[in-house]
Amino acid sequence: MALAVECTTADAGVLKARLLKLVAHPDIVTLERGSVQRVDTATLQLLAAFVRDRQAAGLAVEWSGEGAAFKNAASLLGLSSLL
Repeated sequence: MALAVECTTADAGVLKARLLKLVAHPDIVTLERGSVQRVDTATLQLLAAFVRDRQAAGLAVEWSGEGAAFKNAASLLGLSSLL
């Protein structure tokens, strides 16, 4: 699943709905973050909760792409190892 270029609170509801459909998906879920140019704290918290819930259920999440904005924001919040 590709993340939007702008991942902000304004779009968090749409992202949450998309993630909820995948939270119990039995296969590995790959999230593409390479095109993200702007991401806010609320979105990172939503993604962290998704990853945490999948891990708790023994399900995997993979990341692809290395968008600088995403990487920097996750680092600032101490979420680099999770996201």
